Amino acid sequence: MNFDFTDDQRSIKRTANEFLAARFTPDRRRELAETGDYDEEIWKEMSELGWPGIFLSEEQGGQELGTTELAILSEELGYALAPSPFLSNAAAGLLIEHAGSDEQKERLLGGVASGEALGAVGIDPNGVKIMSVPTPLAAPLVPDAAAASFVVLVWGDRAFLAERVEAEPVDTIDSTRRYARVKAVAGEELPGHVRAGLDRVSVLLAAELTGVAQRAMEMAVEYAREREQFGRPIGAYQAVAHRCAEMLLETESARATMLFAAYAADHEPESLPLAAATAKSCASDAGWKVTASSLQVHGGVGFTWEHDLHFFLKRAKADAHLYGSAREHRDRVADLLQLSAASPGG
Repeated sequence: MNFDFTDDQRSIKRTANEFLAARFTPDRRRELAETGDYDEEIWKEMSELGWPGIFLSEEQGGQELGTTELAILSEELGYALAPSPFLSNAAAGLLIEHAGSDEQKERLLGGVASGEALGAVGIDPNGVKIMSVPTPLAAPLVPDAAAASFVVLVWGDRAFLAERVEAEPVDTIDSTRRYARVKAVAGEELPGHVRAGLDRVSVLLAAELTGVAQRAMEMAVEYAREREQFGRPIGAYQAVAHRCAEMLLETESARATMLFAAYAADHEPESLPLAAATAKSCASDAGWKVTASSLQVHGGVGFTWEHDLHFFLKRAKADAHLYGSAREHRDRVADLLQLSAASPGG
């Protein structure tokens, strides 16, 4: 059995890598991060390439590819640390696609696929503690909510569509993405399988974290080769070499679990809940561990504002808690395993 990417998937990865490297140069990324803006022209180019709708059907305006292709794009966006609404828009599209009614899909997914009517997703943490749905619903941290045409607000295993929301901008350590605190009166409920959409959102975010970890690791290895101490590259010293090796282990572990979850979403949906929770927990840990280790390899220069590494570290920290922390996803893994063991034939 061949587990490598297909020729088309390799082409998507190569095209995305080259496009993002050319558009989001370090200077341009820093400029956008410091102003808190997105580059609308770059988003238009990404939309013209069909990226926002890569996972949606042709009838919905998409390319009718799968979660694996979506994950490939998300990893490259994380690698480039691209300031863009891609993640939030794709997350909303995944929820509508898998939990929305036919009318909701027809009304909303065309705008998601074209990149013209952006969506966003917020999770109310009280949904796992309180049974009755409050009015208004609230979500403390919603990426790109202020510019969204609609927000999907998740309450436990239920989700509601809100097209009029109060979005209060929130400053976080991650200046490469816009966040808001959202309140909205619960609108139409999404009648379908909300968890199926959320699991795919977890895969999407795990892919982005893998890209962040990959780039932080490469920055550390490159610095370890160039920086000399006592007449030798610091990478020649065992402590630094071992730290770089641990970064590789963390990154590849995150990538392996993420890609299996993406495969499960497309070909083995019964395995997706466990695979998605595993992928998000693993990637959340890896994103932070690798960026923090890269900071240690860089030493003093890595702690300066002028070095770009801190942007990657801050994105990793924010992503680690977005749509469920590593601890929350590990708890879900434990619950799923316990449920499997208790079921007949488990």
